[in-house]
Amino acid sequence: MYKTIIINFPGGIISPGKLYNILVAASKARIQYVRFGLRQQLLIDTTTYNVAIFTAELDKLEIDYEENTNNFPNIISSYPAEEIFIRKTWLTEGVYKDILDSIDFKPTIKVNICDNDQSFTPMLTGNINWIASSQSEHYWHLIIRFPKTNVIYEWNQLCYTNHIAQVTQAIETIIKNNPDKFIDNPSANGEELFTALKYEHFIIKAAPQPASLSSFNLPYYEGLNRYNNKYWLGIYRRDELFSIAFLKKLCQLCLTTKLGQLCCTSWKTIIVKGINEEDKNLWNTLLEEFEVNMRHAANELNFQVEDNCNEGLALKSFLVKSLSIDDTRTFGICFGIKTRKKSEVFSSILIRKRHLIDVFGLKLFPVYDILCAKDFNPNERTGEVFSRSNPGFLLPEQVRRAVYRFYKYRLNTIKMDRQQNMVTEEPAKKGVDFLYQCNSCLTVYDEKVGDEGQGILPGTNFKDLPETYCCPLCEEDKANFSKIDQAALQLL
Repeated sequence: MYKTIIINFPGGIISPGKLYNILVAASKARIQYVRFGLRQQLLIDTTTYNVAIFTAELDKLEIDYEENTNNFPNIISSYPAEEIFIRKTWLTEGVYKDILDSIDFKPTIKVNICDNDQSFTPMLTGNINWIASSQSEHYWHLIIRFPKTNVIYEWNQLCYTNHIAQVTQAIETIIKNNPDKFIDNPSANGEELFTALKYEHFIIKAAPQPASLSSFNLPYYEGLNRYNNKYWLGIYRRDELFSIAFLKKLCQLCLTTKLGQLCCTSWKTIIVKGINEEDKNLWNTLLEEFEVNMRHAANELNFQVEDNCNEGLALKSFLVKSLSIDDTRTFGICFGIKTRKKSEVFSSILIRKRHLIDVFGLKLFPVYDILCAKDFNPNERTGEVFSRSNPGFLLPEQVRRAVYRFYKYRLNTIKMDRQQNMVTEEPAKKGVDFLYQCNSCLTVYDEKVGDEGQGILPGTNFKDLPETYCCPLCEEDKANFSKIDQAALQLL
């Protein structure tokens, strides 16, 4: 009775005007809610008898879409995190947009474009994964994950920014023309793939070392937050449903306040960047008008569930409630829930459903396996089975045990790092260090660290801060800070 219309937003970048027109078209088909998907696309579920009305409106708007198919998976990028979660990088807004504009074809395999120093957008969930080099500006590492396999191959070359589109199209063509070798083949050979690529057409150079994949550390991506004298707004919905009435007003507010874009993320949320101080109240009013709840618990925000999966959402809710009741710490962990074969979820701890009896379409006795990624890094594709064949009522306890395994691993890693640092570092010189503390909320300003959120570089003396500087937490003025001996704070 229902069909899903998929509309891609390359890189997760959305024009408010375009989205508004899509929402108006959906309203004409009596659609009330939409979702965002894991690959930063828009998902609209509608009854079969309203599909023709909706798609006819989309045709008038000349908007590309797919109906109950996903033959052209969206290109995803780490752009939604740019500037607010990613700093000190050569990969700017202009570079992202130049690359996306240069890909003037619709890939039939998954393409990811990511900064290396972030974990907000999954780096290796694509088939063609471009990762910005941390050493060579405008050059990119390329990691292939062959379609319908977990086979990974990293190219030993770096590709220049302006040739990413051409290399992407060339590799896609080779894979499509040789499906037996490179699709759903556990023995797919990366060297054979790149032997077929004609290097002379592209600007490339040898990679001095493999791509550096950052460890997972999910930032809190919800709420109205200050950065660089502006604000960004992250909106999360527990049921993944965004009302069309709300999104239409959000688009109108973007246009009214001269914001030319918003973003959707791989966490099925939206982010609005660049909100001016004078417009902050307008956004708060919008949230109040539609009673949009903010500041969900962090252990709820770090779950990945398959698209359009009510069963997965119900299981997520069950596990979140159990973890909350027991006050289980989950910082640094990404949970994935997988109920379908061949589906993609980003996770350091994966809860995978299967049936003890699965014969000729007959599925009986559902159970759950718990798998842990290598080093608990969700960017790693290999891992181990932590616990097998768990009935539903035992699942929360087994998940907690997997969490304890994670923290045990993490503590051991920290201890090893400290031992290595004690051997290599010189003894620190003793002296008196002063900090500056906000008298209202006790937030500390450290001259050695600075305040990246407000564009204050490390090493900036407190007296040299601009008079407009304010506390990053409570926004009290600079004059409200007091000088204090670090030893008095008993900080290590």
